[in-house]
Amino acid sequence: LPDSCRNALFEYAEQVKNLGSTLFKLLSEALGLKPSYLTDIECNQGQIILCHYYPPCPQPELAIGTSRHSDSGFLTILLQDEIGGLQILHEDRWVDVTPTPGAFIVNIGDLLQLISNDGFRSVEHRVVAKNAAPRVSIACFFSTHFHPASTRMYGPIKELLSDENPPLYRETLVRDYIKHYYSIGLDAKTAISDFRL
Repeated sequence: LPDSCRNALFEYAEQVKNLGSTLFKLLSEALGLKPSYLTDIECNQGQIILCHYYPPCPQPELAIGTSRHSDSGFLTILLQDEIGGLQILHEDRWVDVTPTPGAFIVNIGDLLQLISNDGFRSVEHRVVAKNAAPRVSIACFFSTHFHPASTRMYGPIKELLSDENPPLYRETLVRDYIKHYYSIGLDAKTAISDFRL
């Protein structure tokens, strides 16, 4: 990381972490749980920031920026520039996510889908190549797999289960889920389907 960017990125990381904490509180409440629930089970304990640079592509119809995938962790907060290129899969069609200046995109990750027992759903997305100009985005991923010593098992939250809403997924260590996620690669079926009961 260049020295000229270091302080700005550290400050950005801290602010995005605070935003993530607020989002986890709101998501807990949306599930009918106490506001601190998702934080109490350490969904916000791991954070990684990836800065993406996609150069302009002279023949975008022959290339893809990033293959289709869902995010493996609990939550992703994305800041993209005005170039666009992000698409989500909605009803078997790729839909452009139009950039909005000053706005973040929040993606639910596979692990949040798993623990919410499909109360929240991760979304498949991709980045298409553009020839207009370079595309820059900054993604912040929240996932405990950045703490390899974690032995916490994650499965559907017990308070959300009932006879009418039985568990849809088996419990797993985050590191085991992530290992499986990376073993099947991008542009394949979603990894979470292999954890369905």
